[in-house]
Amino acid sequence: MTETGALRFARYAYPPNELGYCGPDGARDMLEPGAVADIERRARLFDGAWVYLQHLAAVLNRDDPLADDVVEAYWVGSPLLDEVDPAVLLADLEQRFVGQVGGTWRDSHQRAQAHHSYQVFEVYPWAAMLRRGLPPGPAVSVLDRCRIRTGLVREVDGEWARVTCRPLAWDGRTLAPAGEVEEQVRWAVDGRSLMSPPTPGDTVALHWDWMCDSLTPAQVDRIETLEGRQRAAVGLA
Repeated sequence: MTETGALRFARYAYPPNELGYCGPDGARDMLEPGAVADIERRARLFDGAWVYLQHLAAVLNRDDPLADDVVEAYWVGSPLLDEVDPAVLLADLEQRFVGQVGGTWRDSHQRAQAHHSYQVFEVYPWAAMLRRGLPPGPAVSVLDRCRIRTGLVREVDGEWARVTCRPLAWDGRTLAPAGEVEEQVRWAVDGRSLMSPPTPGDTVALHWDWMCDSLTPAQVDRIETLEGRQRAAVGLA
């Protein structure tokens, strides 16, 4: 197991796990010093993410689904995603996601990808609900918070940071990033964190109400490009 990859996985998986949306109970165990072995055990219980990590590792001839480049490809994106055959991935998902209803993923033979944006916009039902013209309800908010989005750190105050980001907005036809807003996000709790302390000016990855990591310009471009393609693929861009 790669320690760097396990910690990267935890940085992105912790926010929805803490909220109870995915993964096993006890999210804060991942913040404990020396929790790498426990993170590996817990990662296998994330029914969505683990499937993609396993598929990526097999395609890339890695013996570890938590290899750092595998984890980065899933959460952030990388050229390694181009090695995945969409039809083969979909065939794998059809076996692993038996009973998964909603979404557009079953028709994605030519576009399926082992990236978090695909899980959010194709496997989950929210984007399909918008496309069918159903009342948006919580769909826009869930899609916005569940995706990996980017933001700019403006101020750090203890375990919180003030960031600017562009939330998704729905106009009845398209779902796209709107104008910049400010929001408060956490990067640590009770003195524990999985990332280095942020500083004003950092561009960061955001997942739900947490900051996950500092990003390079190339990583920002991958996140935003892959999400844009995914929204377009399901007819929302």
